[in-house]
Amino acid sequence: MGILKDCIGNKKTNTVPIWLMRQAGRYLPEFREIRSKNPDFIKLCLNPNLSKEITLQPLKRFSLDAAIIFSDILIVPYAMGQEVEFKKDFGPKLGDLNINEVLNVSDSDILKKINPIYELIKITSKDKIIEGKDLIGFVGATWTIFIYMLNKQSPRNLNEDLYNYKNQNELIKKIIHVQKLHIKNQVESGVSIIQIFDSWAGLLNKDKYEKYIYKPTQELVNYTKSLGVEVICFPRSINSYLEYCNEVKPDVISIDYEVDPLDIAKNINIPIQGGMNPQILLTDKENLRKEAKRYLDIFKDHPYIFNLGHGVLPETDPSMIDYLVKIVKDY
Repeated sequence: MGILKDCIGNKKTNTVPIWLMRQAGRYLPEFREIRSKNPDFIKLCLNPNLSKEITLQPLKRFSLDAAIIFSDILIVPYAMGQEVEFKKDFGPKLGDLNINEVLNVSDSDILKKINPIYELIKITSKDKIIEGKDLIGFVGATWTIFIYMLNKQSPRNLNEDLYNYKNQNELIKKIIHVQKLHIKNQVESGVSIIQIFDSWAGLLNKDKYEKYIYKPTQELVNYTKSLGVEVICFPRSINSYLEYCNEVKPDVISIDYEVDPLDIAKNINIPIQGGMNPQILLTDKENLRKEAKRYLDIFKDHPYIFNLGHGVLPETDPSMIDYLVKIVKDY
Protein backbone atom coordinates (compact mmCIF):
# COMPACT_ATOMS: atom_id res chain seq x y z
CA MET A 1 0.00 0.00 0.00
CA GLY A 2 1.28 3.46 -0.93
CA ILE A 3 0.86 7.01 0.30
CA LEU A 4 -2.10 7.62 -2.08
CA LYS A 5 -4.14 4.94 -0.34
CA ASP A 6 -3.16 6.42 3.04
CA CYS A 7 -4.35 9.85 1.90
CA ILE A 8 -7.61 8.41 0.55
CA GLY A 9 -8.15 6.63 3.87
CA ASN A 10 -7.70 9.98 5.68
CA LYS A 11 -4.48 8.79 7.34
CA LYS A 12 -1.86 11.40 8.15
CA THR A 13 0.91 11.45 5.53
CA ASN A 14 4.33 13.13 5.93
CA THR A 15 4.17 14.64 2.45
CA VAL A 16 1.42 15.46 -0.04
CA PRO A 17 1.18 12.53 -2.49
CA ILE A 18 1.81 13.35 -6.15
CA TRP A 19 1.35 11.66 -9.50
CA LEU A 20 0.40 13.23 -12.83
CA MET A 21 -2.05 12.32 -15.56
CA ARG A 22 -0.05 11.43 -18.69
CA GLN A 23 3.13 11.29 -16.61
CA ALA A 24 4.28 8.58 -19.03
CA GLY A 25 4.11 10.30 -22.38
CA ARG A 26 5.45 12.32 -25.27
CA TYR A 27 7.28 14.93 -23.16
CA LEU A 28 9.82 12.22 -22.18
CA PRO A 29 12.59 11.56 -24.75
CA GLU A 30 12.77 7.90 -23.66
CA PHE A 31 9.04 7.52 -24.43
CA ARG A 32 9.46 9.19 -27.85
CA GLU A 33 12.26 6.76 -28.66
CA ILE A 34 10.02 3.72 -28.01
CA ARG A 35 7.09 5.34 -29.80
CA SER A 36 9.16 6.10 -32.92
CA LYS A 37 9.84 2.37 -33.31
CA ASN A 38 6.22 1.38 -32.53
CA PRO A 39 3.87 3.47 -34.70
CA ASP A 40 0.78 1.34 -33.94
CA PHE A 41 -0.43 2.75 -30.61
CA ILE A 42 -2.86 -0.06 -29.77
CA LYS A 43 -0.19 -2.69 -30.49
CA LEU A 44 2.16 -0.79 -28.19
CA CYS A 45 -0.48 -0.81 -25.42
CA LEU A 46 -0.76 -4.58 -25.91
CA ASN A 47 2.99 -5.21 -25.62
CA PRO A 48 3.44 -6.01 -21.89
CA ASN A 49 7.21 -5.51 -21.74
CA LEU A 50 7.27 -2.20 -23.58
CA SER A 51 4.16 -0.98 -21.75
CA LYS A 52 5.81 -1.85 -18.44
CA GLU A 53 8.91 0.12 -19.43
CA ILE A 54 6.76 3.14 -20.37
CA THR A 55 4.66 2.85 -17.17
CA LEU A 56 7.81 2.99 -15.03
CA GLN A 57 9.77 5.62 -17.02
CA PRO A 58 8.48 8.59 -14.96
CA LEU A 59 9.21 6.79 -11.67
CA LYS A 60 12.82 6.29 -12.74
CA ARG A 61 13.15 10.05 -13.30
CA PHE A 62 10.96 11.62 -10.60
CA SER A 63 9.98 10.92 -6.96
CA LEU A 64 6.35 10.23 -7.83
CA ASP A 65 4.10 8.26 -5.47
CA ALA A 66 2.22 6.20 -8.04
CA ALA A 67 2.43 4.75 -11.53
CA ILE A 68 -0.56 4.64 -13.85
CA ILE A 69 -0.57 1.76 -16.31
CA PHE A 70 0.30 2.65 -19.89
CA SER A 71 -2.90 1.92 -21.77
CA ASP A 72 -5.84 3.86 -23.20
CA ILE A 73 -9.54 4.30 -22.43
CA LEU A 74 -10.33 3.19 -26.02
CA ILE A 75 -9.10 -0.31 -25.26
CA VAL A 76 -12.75 -1.00 -24.29
CA PRO A 77 -14.26 -0.31 -27.76
CA TYR A 78 -11.29 -2.17 -29.26
CA ALA A 79 -12.03 -5.17 -27.01
CA MET A 80 -15.68 -5.02 -28.11
CA GLY A 81 -14.70 -5.38 -31.76
CA GLN A 82 -14.62 -1.78 -33.01
CA GLU A 83 -11.52 -0.77 -34.93
CA VAL A 84 -9.40 1.83 -33.12
CA GLU A 85 -6.35 3.62 -34.49
CA PHE A 86 -4.46 6.77 -33.53
CA LYS A 87 -3.58 9.13 -36.36
CA LYS A 88 -0.71 11.58 -36.01
CA ASP A 89 -1.89 15.17 -35.37
CA PHE A 90 -5.50 13.97 -35.35
CA GLY A 91 -6.00 11.62 -32.41
CA PRO A 92 -8.21 8.55 -32.19
CA LYS A 93 -10.15 7.31 -35.20
CA LEU A 94 -12.67 4.53 -34.68
CA GLY A 95 -14.16 2.27 -37.33
CA ASP A 96 -17.85 1.88 -38.15
CA LEU A 97 -19.89 0.49 -35.29
CA ASN A 98 -21.29 -2.96 -36.06
CA ILE A 99 -23.89 -2.98 -33.28
CA ASN A 100 -24.78 -6.68 -33.59
CA GLU A 101 -21.15 -7.72 -33.37
CA VAL A 102 -20.51 -5.40 -30.40
CA LEU A 103 -23.60 -6.51 -28.45
CA ASN A 104 -22.86 -10.21 -28.99
CA VAL A 105 -19.11 -10.33 -28.37
CA SER A 106 -18.31 -12.90 -25.67
CA ASP A 107 -16.39 -12.23 -22.45
CA SER A 108 -13.76 -14.79 -23.47
CA ASP A 109 -13.16 -13.02 -26.81
CA ILE A 110 -12.90 -9.66 -25.03
CA LEU A 111 -10.39 -10.93 -22.48
CA LYS A 112 -8.35 -12.72 -25.13
CA LYS A 113 -7.92 -9.46 -27.06
CA ILE A 114 -6.78 -7.39 -24.09
CA ASN A 115 -5.10 -10.02 -21.90
CA PRO A 116 -1.66 -8.39 -22.48
CA ILE A 117 -2.85 -5.46 -20.32
CA TYR A 118 -3.30 -7.81 -17.37
CA GLU A 119 0.13 -9.30 -18.08
CA LEU A 120 1.53 -5.76 -18.01
CA ILE A 121 -0.06 -5.16 -14.58
CA LYS A 122 1.25 -8.46 -13.17
CA ILE A 123 4.85 -7.84 -14.20
CA THR A 124 4.77 -4.14 -13.27
CA SER A 125 3.30 -4.71 -9.81
CA LYS A 126 6.21 -7.05 -9.01
CA ASP A 127 8.91 -4.55 -10.04
CA LYS A 128 11.13 -3.10 -7.28
CA ILE A 129 10.53 0.46 -8.51
CA ILE A 130 6.84 0.24 -7.60
CA GLU A 131 7.53 -1.14 -4.10
CA GLY A 132 5.66 0.96 -1.51
CA LYS A 133 3.90 2.92 -4.27
CA ASP A 134 0.44 2.59 -5.79
CA LEU A 135 -0.25 1.17 -9.24
CA ILE A 136 -3.30 2.83 -10.79
CA GLY A 137 -5.54 1.12 -13.33
CA PHE A 138 -8.32 2.89 -15.20
CA VAL A 139 -11.31 2.90 -17.50
CA GLY A 140 -13.07 5.61 -19.47
CA ALA A 141 -16.49 6.47 -18.05
CA THR A 142 -19.49 4.97 -19.82
CA TRP A 143 -20.62 8.29 -21.36
CA THR A 144 -17.15 9.01 -22.77
CA ILE A 145 -16.86 5.52 -24.28
CA PHE A 146 -20.43 5.69 -25.65
CA ILE A 147 -19.78 9.02 -27.40
CA TYR A 148 -16.46 7.83 -28.86
CA MET A 149 -18.06 4.67 -30.22
CA LEU A 150 -20.84 6.59 -31.96
CA ASN A 151 -18.90 9.68 -32.98
CA LYS A 152 -15.84 7.66 -34.12
CA GLN A 153 -13.45 10.46 -33.12
CA SER A 154 -12.94 13.08 -30.41
CA PRO A 155 -16.31 14.84 -30.11
CA ARG A 156 -15.41 18.54 -29.98
CA ASN A 157 -19.11 19.41 -30.15
CA LEU A 158 -22.08 17.31 -29.17
CA ASN A 159 -24.13 15.85 -32.01
CA GLU A 160 -27.59 15.63 -30.42
CA ASP A 161 -28.54 12.80 -32.82
CA LEU A 162 -26.66 10.57 -30.37
CA TYR A 163 -29.59 10.85 -27.98
CA ASN A 164 -31.84 9.25 -30.62
CA TYR A 165 -29.57 6.29 -31.37
CA LYS A 166 -32.03 3.36 -31.37
CA ASN A 167 -29.74 0.80 -29.70
CA GLN A 168 -28.37 3.18 -27.08
CA ASN A 169 -29.77 1.41 -23.99
CA GLU A 170 -28.38 -1.97 -25.09
CA LEU A 171 -25.05 -0.38 -26.02
CA ILE A 172 -24.73 1.43 -22.68
CA LYS A 173 -25.55 -1.80 -20.83
CA LYS A 174 -22.89 -3.68 -22.83
CA ILE A 175 -20.27 -0.97 -22.27
CA ILE A 176 -20.89 -1.14 -18.49
CA HIS A 177 -20.56 -4.94 -18.59
CA VAL A 178 -17.21 -4.76 -20.44
CA GLN A 179 -15.95 -1.98 -18.15
CA LYS A 180 -16.70 -4.13 -15.09
CA LEU A 181 -14.90 -7.06 -16.70
CA HIS A 182 -11.90 -4.82 -17.40
CA ILE A 183 -11.89 -3.34 -13.88
CA LYS A 184 -12.14 -6.81 -12.28
CA ASN A 185 -9.21 -8.16 -14.29
CA GLN A 186 -7.06 -5.10 -13.60
CA VAL A 187 -7.72 -5.44 -9.85
CA GLU A 188 -7.06 -9.20 -9.87
CA SER A 189 -3.81 -8.58 -11.76
CA GLY A 190 -2.49 -6.13 -9.15
CA VAL A 191 -3.67 -2.51 -9.46
CA SER A 192 -4.40 -0.88 -6.09
CA ILE A 193 -6.59 2.03 -7.28
CA ILE A 194 -8.94 2.57 -10.25
CA GLN A 195 -9.47 5.96 -11.90
CA ILE A 196 -12.55 6.61 -14.06
CA PHE A 197 -11.92 9.23 -16.76
CA ASP A 198 -15.03 11.04 -18.02
CA SER A 199 -13.17 13.16 -20.56
CA TRP A 200 -16.32 14.44 -22.27
CA ALA A 201 -18.60 14.99 -19.25
CA GLY A 202 -18.55 18.74 -20.01
CA LEU A 203 -20.36 18.23 -23.33
CA LEU A 204 -23.61 17.10 -21.74
CA ASN A 205 -26.53 19.28 -20.71
CA LYS A 206 -27.36 18.97 -17.02
CA ASP A 207 -30.74 17.35 -17.70
CA LYS A 208 -28.89 14.39 -19.27
CA TYR A 209 -26.50 13.76 -16.36
CA GLU A 210 -28.68 11.21 -14.56
CA LYS A 211 -28.97 8.81 -17.50
CA TYR A 212 -25.56 9.17 -19.12
CA ILE A 213 -23.23 10.07 -16.24
CA TYR A 214 -24.58 9.56 -12.71
CA LYS A 215 -26.33 6.21 -13.08
CA PRO A 216 -23.67 4.31 -15.10
CA THR A 217 -20.71 5.82 -13.22
CA GLN A 218 -22.25 5.05 -9.83
CA GLU A 219 -22.66 1.45 -10.97
CA LEU A 220 -18.94 1.28 -11.86
CA VAL A 221 -17.94 2.98 -8.60
CA ASN A 222 -20.04 0.60 -6.48
CA TYR A 223 -18.68 -2.40 -8.37
CA THR A 224 -15.06 -1.28 -7.92
CA LYS A 225 -15.59 -0.64 -4.21
CA SER A 226 -17.07 -4.15 -3.89
CA LEU A 227 -13.69 -5.47 -5.10
CA GLY A 228 -12.01 -3.71 -2.16
CA VAL A 229 -10.33 -1.02 -4.27
CA GLU A 230 -10.65 2.76 -4.03
CA VAL A 231 -12.01 4.80 -6.94
CA ILE A 232 -10.92 8.21 -8.22
CA CYS A 233 -13.36 9.91 -10.62
CA PHE A 234 -12.42 12.67 -13.07
CA PRO A 235 -15.58 14.11 -14.68
CA ARG A 236 -13.80 16.79 -16.67
CA SER A 237 -15.68 20.13 -16.98
CA ILE A 238 -18.80 18.80 -15.22
CA ASN A 239 -21.28 21.52 -14.27
CA SER A 240 -21.22 20.72 -10.52
CA TYR A 241 -18.50 18.67 -8.84
CA LEU A 242 -20.45 18.75 -5.58
CA GLU A 243 -23.60 17.27 -7.10
CA TYR A 244 -21.48 14.68 -8.92
CA CYS A 245 -19.87 13.60 -5.61
CA ASN A 246 -23.27 13.36 -3.92
CA GLU A 247 -24.70 11.24 -6.75
CA VAL A 248 -21.75 9.04 -7.75
CA LYS A 249 -19.95 8.78 -4.36
CA PRO A 250 -16.36 8.24 -5.48
CA ASP A 251 -13.59 7.86 -2.88
CA VAL A 252 -11.68 10.75 -4.50
CA ILE A 253 -12.77 13.50 -6.88
CA SER A 254 -10.23 14.72 -9.44
CA ILE A 255 -10.86 18.31 -10.54
CA ASP A 256 -10.05 20.22 -13.73
CA TYR A 257 -8.39 23.64 -13.97
CA GLU A 258 -11.59 25.50 -14.90
CA VAL A 259 -13.12 25.10 -11.45
CA ASP A 260 -12.34 27.34 -8.43
CA PRO A 261 -10.27 25.24 -5.97
CA LEU A 262 -11.40 27.46 -3.05
CA ASP A 263 -15.00 26.58 -3.81
CA ILE A 264 -14.09 22.87 -4.00
CA ALA A 265 -12.19 22.97 -0.67
CA LYS A 266 -15.13 24.70 1.03
CA ASN A 267 -17.91 22.43 -0.26
CA ILE A 268 -16.51 18.93 -0.84
CA ASN A 269 -15.57 16.68 2.08
CA ILE A 270 -14.01 13.70 0.32
CA PRO A 271 -10.32 13.63 -0.74
CA ILE A 272 -9.51 15.91 -3.69
CA GLN A 273 -7.03 15.34 -6.51
CA GLY A 274 -5.58 17.64 -9.14
CA GLY A 275 -6.60 21.03 -10.42
CA MET A 276 -3.47 22.80 -11.61
CA ASN A 277 -3.47 23.85 -15.26
CA PRO A 278 -0.81 21.82 -17.17
CA GLN A 279 -0.03 25.01 -19.17
CA ILE A 280 1.72 26.34 -16.02
CA LEU A 281 4.45 23.76 -16.67
CA LEU A 282 5.19 25.58 -19.96
CA THR A 283 5.96 28.89 -18.17
CA ASP A 284 8.85 29.43 -15.72
CA LYS A 285 9.90 28.04 -12.35
CA GLU A 286 8.74 31.07 -10.34
CA ASN A 287 5.27 30.93 -11.87
CA LEU A 288 5.15 27.16 -11.32
CA ARG A 289 6.18 27.52 -7.67
CA LYS A 290 3.48 30.14 -7.04
CA GLU A 291 0.69 28.15 -8.67
CA ALA A 292 1.66 24.81 -7.10
CA LYS A 293 1.87 26.50 -3.69
CA ARG A 294 -1.57 28.06 -4.24
CA TYR A 295 -3.14 24.61 -4.60
CA LEU A 296 -1.12 23.19 -1.70
CA ASP A 297 -2.18 26.09 0.56
CA ILE A 298 -5.85 25.83 -0.40
CA PHE A 299 -5.97 22.10 0.35
CA LYS A 300 -3.55 22.04 3.31
CA ASP A 301 -6.30 21.02 5.77
CA HIS A 302 -7.94 18.60 3.33
CA PRO A 303 -6.88 15.11 2.16
CA TYR A 304 -5.24 16.09 -1.14
CA ILE A 305 -3.39 14.31 -3.95
CA PHE A 306 -1.39 16.71 -6.09
CA ASN A 307 -2.06 16.28 -9.79
CA LEU A 308 -2.99 18.39 -12.80
CA GLY A 309 -6.38 19.46 -14.14
CA HIS A 310 -5.61 17.43 -17.27
CA GLY A 311 -2.64 15.49 -18.70
CA VAL A 312 0.99 16.62 -19.00
CA LEU A 313 1.36 18.41 -22.34
CA PRO A 314 3.80 16.94 -24.93
CA GLU A 315 5.85 20.16 -25.08
CA THR A 316 6.57 20.12 -21.31
CA ASP A 317 10.23 20.24 -20.26
CA PRO A 318 10.92 17.23 -17.97
CA SER A 319 13.00 19.49 -15.68
CA MET A 320 9.79 21.38 -14.84
CA ILE A 321 8.18 18.13 -13.66
CA ASP A 322 11.24 17.47 -11.53
CA TYR A 323 10.95 20.95 -10.02
CA LEU A 324 7.20 20.50 -9.39
CA VAL A 325 7.75 17.20 -7.56
CA LYS A 326 10.38 18.87 -5.34
CA ILE A 327 7.99 21.75 -4.50
CA VAL A 328 5.28 19.29 -3.46
CA LYS A 329 7.67 17.06 -1.48
CA ASP A 330 9.21 20.03 0.36
CA TYR A 331 5.86 21.59 1.27
